[in-house]
Amino acid sequence: MDPVRNPYAPGAGQRPPELAGRDRQLDAFDIVLERVARGRPERSVMLTGLRGVGKTVLLNQLRSAARSRGWGTGKLEARPDQELRRPLASALHMAVRSIAVTHRNPEQVDDFLGILKAFALRSTDGKGMRERWNPGIDVPAVTGRADSGDIEIDLVELLMEAAALVRDLGIGIAVFIDEMQDLGAADISAICGACHELSQDAAPLIVVGAGLPHLPAVLTASKSYSERLFSYHRIDRLDRASADQALIAPAERESVKYSAEALDALYRKADGYPYFVQAYGKAAWDAAAQSPISAEDVAVASPAAEEELAVGFFGSRYERATPAEREYMRAMADLSGDDGPVATAAVAHELGRKPASLSPARDGLIKKGLIYSAERGTIGFTVPHFGRYLRGVQ
Repeated sequence: MDPVRNPYAPGAGQRPPELAGRDRQLDAFDIVLERVARGRPERSVMLTGLRGVGKTVLLNQLRSAARSRGWGTGKLEARPDQELRRPLASALHMAVRSIAVTHRNPEQVDDFLGILKAFALRSTDGKGMRERWNPGIDVPAVTGRADSGDIEIDLVELLMEAAALVRDLGIGIAVFIDEMQDLGAADISAICGACHELSQDAAPLIVVGAGLPHLPAVLTASKSYSERLFSYHRIDRLDRASADQALIAPAERESVKYSAEALDALYRKADGYPYFVQAYGKAAWDAAAQSPISAEDVAVASPAAEEELAVGFFGSRYERATPAEREYMRAMADLSGDDGPVATAAVAHELGRKPASLSPARDGLIKKGLIYSAERGTIGFTVPHFGRYLRGVQ
């Protein structure tokens, strides 16, 4: 079949042609938007899950839903060893610019931008470049608000000022943070404290975060009340009906069908993970000579899909690890036949080492986002089927 018409889109954060299986999260977020717009208190939202389950795609879809209601929105991606001030200032600047053109009080907007500029200029990132760095805000910095240098104090003041901009307008502001588990401890604490204040004040501003499965533990370690502060949504693999929908709906728009056996084979291969569904669907389309796509087409296409995943999805991550970290991951893979979490003590036993001696490798892998601490004393791969991949390359 014509590869130009291939509708499937495996890619990092790339929206699939059919966003299947996420109606519950989308509907829940619509309620949050409506309640906040009506002045009702609501919790900020956290999406958690392994890599490849579509967290970033869903985060972007939630942002689109907010923008369609006239909300001001901004987005940032957290990075290890980068403090929050600059990227958050840019995200809030983006959000405020989108509502400034219709705001009935331009002076209030300018006053907030002055506060935002002062907040941004307190950044300590790149100290040698600080005097030359410009946050892109034309108004003069306003002193005395959100510029104390204490991120927790400053963030509460800044977000409360941002919420005041839209309190009487029937809309809100939403800040979207991807890879949220990579924020530093002080920044996580500041976000929790600010969200607590916003919730108590029924302020029209929410934070929507996305991160790996251990994000709830990161938040709770910062503030004990975080387990009640956010609305958590675990994003997991698609059920069979949703996985079939993700394949069938885009194909039908191109007048192409699947045999029942092909759908069975594709679900076994992809295991319901949205990224894998797109990867195998794309390969099956390219291998098929005509509609309907058959189980034989899937069998022919599978090696190409698996090779692409081995290089781009698995291999690129494996290459980032040091030799000691690779040894640690191979031990995890050997211990976990189903790729589920394993005990850190079992990994140490497998390698014939003391657990303390493996801490640098474990911590390095967590920092690189390759494994996560599932619960006390256990670790798991952040990438589905990574253990299977490792067992295949040994």
